[in-house]
Amino acid sequence: MKAKILKLLQEASDRYISGQSLCETLGVTRQAVWKNIGQLKEMGYEIVSVSGKGYRLVSTPDRLYAPEIQSFLPEDGFCQKVECHDEIDSTNLRAKQLAELGEPEGMLVVADKQTAGRGRRGRGWTSEAGVGIYMSYILRPSLPPSKVSGVTLVTALAMCQAISQVCGVQPLIKWPNDVILDGKKVCGILTEMSSEIQYVHYAVTGIGVNANQTEFAEDIREHATSIYLQTGKRVPRAELTAAFAKSFGEYYAVFERDGNLRSLVEEYDHILANRDKEVLVYHGMVEDAKPEDIARGIARGINEDGSLLVEIDGTLQAVRSGEVSIRGVNGYVE
Repeated sequence: MKAKILKLLQEASDRYISGQSLCETLGVTRQAVWKNIGQLKEMGYEIVSVSGKGYRLVSTPDRLYAPEIQSFLPEDGFCQKVECHDEIDSTNLRAKQLAELGEPEGMLVVADKQTAGRGRRGRGWTSEAGVGIYMSYILRPSLPPSKVSGVTLVTALAMCQAISQVCGVQPLIKWPNDVILDGKKVCGILTEMSSEIQYVHYAVTGIGVNANQTEFAEDIREHATSIYLQTGKRVPRAELTAAFAKSFGEYYAVFERDGNLRSLVEEYDHILANRDKEVLVYHGMVEDAKPEDIARGIARGINEDGSLLVEIDGTLQAVRSGEVSIRGVNGYVE
C-alpha cells in the first residue's frame, strides 16, 4: 500500500490529495491510510496534512526503499517485485538464492551497501553505504546458454538510458560491461547463470552504480567516477533504480523476442566509447598479459551476438567478452 500511496502523492505533484480520495482509490479505510502515511513520515518522507485539503508530499529521503522504487514503476511492467536491504554480502548471491527457491523472473534485489561485492573476473567492487546503488535482477531467459552473455550488453543499454533520463547526462559504454562518463567508470555489470548444456535454469545480472560518491580510493580513482562528480547534482537513487528497472524490461523483451541483439546493435554502437578508435585486445587478465597476449586493432562495433568487432591487420575479427579484455591505447578507454 505504501508504494501506491507514494505513487499517488508523486503524481499529484504540488497538489493535495484528500484522505477520502486515497481511501476510494486504494479501497481501504481512513485508518489504514493514516497509519501508512504515519509510517512513511517516520522513515523520513515529508508529508504535510491540512484539514479540509488532505495530504501532500513535500520531500523524500535519499534511501533505497522498495515501496518508493515500486511507486515509479508501471503495475504491468517487467519488474513486479523489489527486495531492499540496508546491508548485504552481495545482491548477486541473494538473487541466486531466491532464484534457486523458485522466485520468478523480474524480481529485483537492491542494497544500500554490500560487504562482498564482486566485479568481472572476480575483482572486488567497493560498495560504500548511502551513496551507491547495488542491485541484481533475476532472469529466466528462454535462450541457450551461449546467448546469455548478451544480457550484459542489454543491461548496459538500459543503464545508459536511465542515467540520461534521470540525470540529464549521456553515458557511453566501454564494451562489454562498463558504463562510463568522461572516460571513467560509473557502473559495472556482472552477469552469472545456472545452466545445463542446452538449458538455462536462471541468470542473474548484477549492477553497481557510483551515484553520489564524492571521492574514491587511490587505487581506483584514475578509472572511477560518480554521476554526482560529473554533473554536480545529487542523484535520486530510488528514481534512478526504477528508471533502470523499467528500461531493462523493455530492452530485455526485444532481446528475448529476437534471440539476439540484432535490433539493438545500431543503438549500442552509437554509444560505444571505443567505436572507430584504436584498442588493445588482451587475451586473459590485463595485469598478467605478455606481449604475445596483446593485439592492436580498431573497434568497429558489435555483432548480433554481442561480440566486439575489431579490425586487426586489415581483418575484421569478432572477440567474445569471456575471452578478452579491451583497453584504449593510452589508458582505460582512450
